[in-house]
Amino acid sequence: MDEATACVDSQTDVVIQKIIREDFAGCTITSIAHRIPTVMDCDRVLVIDAGYAKEFDKPSRLIERPSLFGALV
Repeated sequence: MDEATACVDSQTDVVIQKIIREDFAGCTITSIAHRIPTVMDCDRVLVIDAGYAKEFDKPSRLIERPSLFGALV
């Protein structure tokens, strides 16, 4: 999904994320997002900078240490 929730309000985004978690549990989903709250519940986050994969880990781990992702939060 590429920016699937970019044009919706935050309440609708929460509903969409809940549906994804519940109805697609056990599935692999690739989502492109610029809203940090949208990716905080993801199992893993891939941070791409200047066309290169720079970081790949759980969001919670990325914000615990100095990281590109942590700088966005």
